[in-house]
Amino acid sequence: MSILPPHLLRIPIGSAIAIVGLAAAAVLSFASAASAEARYVDLRRILPIQGDVAAGEKKAAVCHACHGVGASVAPTFPRLAGQRPEYLYHRLVSFKTAGPKDPYYSQSPMRPQVANLSDADMRDLAVYFAAQAPTGATVAAAPTATVDRGQTLFLAGDSVRGIPPCQGCHGADARGTSIATGQYAAYPELRGQSSMYLVARLTSFHKNQPHDTTNDFIMGDVAQTLDEGSIQSIAAWLSSLTPERSL
Repeated sequence: MSILPPHLLRIPIGSAIAIVGLAAAAVLSFASAASAEARYVDLRRILPIQGDVAAGEKKAAVCHACHGVGASVAPTFPRLAGQRPEYLYHRLVSFKTAGPKDPYYSQSPMRPQVANLSDADMRDLAVYFAAQAPTGATVAAAPTATVDRGQTLFLAGDSVRGIPPCQGCHGADARGTSIATGQYAAYPELRGQSSMYLVARLTSFHKNQPHDTTNDFIMGDVAQTLDEGSIQSIAAWLSSLTPERSL
């Protein structure tokens, strides 16, 4: 008994084989896509991060070399003090689990730093830095027009260009949204971060990098609406704010 359906029995053998081959390729393509999809981390239902602050302090000595205590030591590094623990933890997880050829994470000096961290280590470090009081770094003042434009974009967006207001996810005062559960807990506070670091991050998102979590999908889409001037303006306004601990 033939395994081919009746309408295929009238097709020449060579054509039937080609059809079967195309079907097999489609199945393999679907499996490959499903495999790639499995690499994405779903942050929509994450739980609050618990850890040991004292233990985190003991493990943070190497982190302080770049990220400092209250503020980072250079404008290219983010300030971690006062940041949300859920954001910090899941960023560490991304650095640790990213593939060696990932276009974003493979280039980061964080890769070797997290290689030997356990899950407990990452939780301890996250709660330790979240508990620290942030301090401001000295930054060069941007032109007033640039800062004002950044404030407008952050708070109100630009409906003509399809730019959504940043405050919807990061809070009106850039300390993070008041919703501190699920994916919202992993939205970072941005207040007082250095403009150089923020520009680099927004530019990366504009290029869809990184793209390994559900939150990255959101930022990737938002960043597509931003041109270089908008990125510079938003970063300038955020860096002009006095740092405060996240909500």
